[in-house]
Amino acid sequence: MSTSVQEPALPPADPASIDMSASADRAARRVVARVVFPEDRDLDTLPLYVDFAPYIGVDPATRIDPGAPPKADSRATPVTISPAHSEYIRGRRSFAIPAGERVSFGSYFNAFPAAYWRRWTDVANVRLTVRTSGSPTVIVYRSNAHGATERMSATRLGEGEWSIDLSLAPFGDGGWYWFDLAAGIEAAVLESAEWSVPDRGLERGGTTIAITTFNRPDYCAAQLRQLGAAEGLLELLDEVLVMDQGTKNVVDQPDFAECDAGLDGKLRVIHQRNLGGSGGFARGMRETLGAGRSRYVLLLDDDIVLEPEGIARAVAFADECATPTIVGGHMFNMYERSVLHSWAETVKEWLFFWGPVTGTVQAHNFAVTNLRATAWLHKRFDVDYNGWWMCLIPLEVIDEIGLSLPLFIKWDDAEFGLRAGKAGFPTVTFPGAAVWHVPWMDKDDTTDWQAYYHQRNRWVVALLNSPYPRGGNLISWSLRGDLKHLLALQYSAVELRLQALEDVLDGPDRLHADLPTGLAKARATRAEFSDARTKRDLDAFPTPRRVRPPKRGKTPELPKSLTQ
Repeated sequence: MSTSVQEPALPPADPASIDMSASADRAARRVVARVVFPEDRDLDTLPLYVDFAPYIGVDPATRIDPGAPPKADSRATPVTISPAHSEYIRGRRSFAIPAGERVSFGSYFNAFPAAYWRRWTDVANVRLTVRTSGSPTVIVYRSNAHGATERMSATRLGEGEWSIDLSLAPFGDGGWYWFDLAAGIEAAVLESAEWSVPDRGLERGGTTIAITTFNRPDYCAAQLRQLGAAEGLLELLDEVLVMDQGTKNVVDQPDFAECDAGLDGKLRVIHQRNLGGSGGFARGMRETLGAGRSRYVLLLDDDIVLEPEGIARAVAFADECATPTIVGGHMFNMYERSVLHSWAETVKEWLFFWGPVTGTVQAHNFAVTNLRATAWLHKRFDVDYNGWWMCLIPLEVIDEIGLSLPLFIKWDDAEFGLRAGKAGFPTVTFPGAAVWHVPWMDKDDTTDWQAYYHQRNRWVVALLNSPYPRGGNLISWSLRGDLKHLLALQYSAVELRLQALEDVLDGPDRLHADLPTGLAKARATRAEFSDARTKRDLDAFPTPRRVRPPKRGKTPELPKSLTQ
């Protein structure tokens, strides 16, 4: 909960340091991140923007070695659950602080990911600029890769603008900057705040957005409306492409004219056959290359909710990167808005399967354990690829390595990231840029028609990228996966996996040939098996009967681990 504090015994800030220095140098700065708040004052997302908890760091007793954190320690940071006060939000960039209360902006969306700027750009310092009314105290903090917190400054403000320049030198392996505001005996208001870097006159990247959609016209239209309504976003965009591959088209939505008008003539809808995510995004890449206007193409899924500020941040970061860099956003759960899908992802080369980078925790809930109190979130994690729910790709990368492979779905994003990495183009999953996406973790798509694409594309990408003879342990684990499905009587999945391997052996030309027809064939194959036939009513199935009681009274349980 918000904590009541006495006004610190600090000298008032020198008016010159509050306003004049910042005003004189503003033209020589580039804003790379604005402090923002939820557009709809959503209580479920508010913990990603503002932290009301009094706790300001990780417990020293549970501070971990981020290089290889024990699982117990990685979850042993203190849990601080506090009420969220959406009524304090005055606007997209303004926040009220009642008298005697203190709030922290050391949050996912409003802290500054200093370690990522230190590693991937040539920027040497960042400036925090805060504009306030009332007389709050601003306290600036930084952390290191272990989550240890250091207070950098504490200044009582007045009406106007205050700024501080902060070095990025200490952040080689991790760490953040953030600030807290504490109101004294009178209420205060954060009018706005922003993080800026020296404007070195670098080329600023125009961006084309490429959205692939299939029979989700309502989701897609909502996303287009959000893009058009976002303050200042259209200035960054050259074009918004929608690759509509379905039979329920976005142009038929009642509000499509409103979407088109909001994007000020920059919207273009392309109708094509259903070529999957890879085919849709490849078309977006190709169209962007052909237009010759943009520096980047931003790939977005259709079933997401945006934080528009994240797009501006990703573009600014990519502009400042020392080499052309793929900049990806995080994915939050659309149904549990404060839950992160994964912080950083990699391809485990021995098994050749994707997964979280060692040291991170999947499904982290920021409403339960905030950024400041979670040690592993303070380390910088490098990745092999980023999911294409949100991924900014420089056209220079596509021009050199080509379009995404014709894989339909599954593994296209991972393969592209691996291919780019081999060519010298890194991928960064960038904190502060994110979307909310419909989750898929509550279903097992390895047992439906997608089993074909899981198996085929994993083998294709392994053949192209595995550093081990015979793919490491891929063959063994693939066989275990077949046995698992057989023992579970999932015969359709086994047949699809075998069909996938046969198609791999047919050679690479089969990928293009099957791109428009593979889905129908996979569904037809699966339909031949009884395990693929579903019913809505559980009573439509025979009642299970036991021949013998369970051994020693123990009821069967799901396996503790599943082979891939």
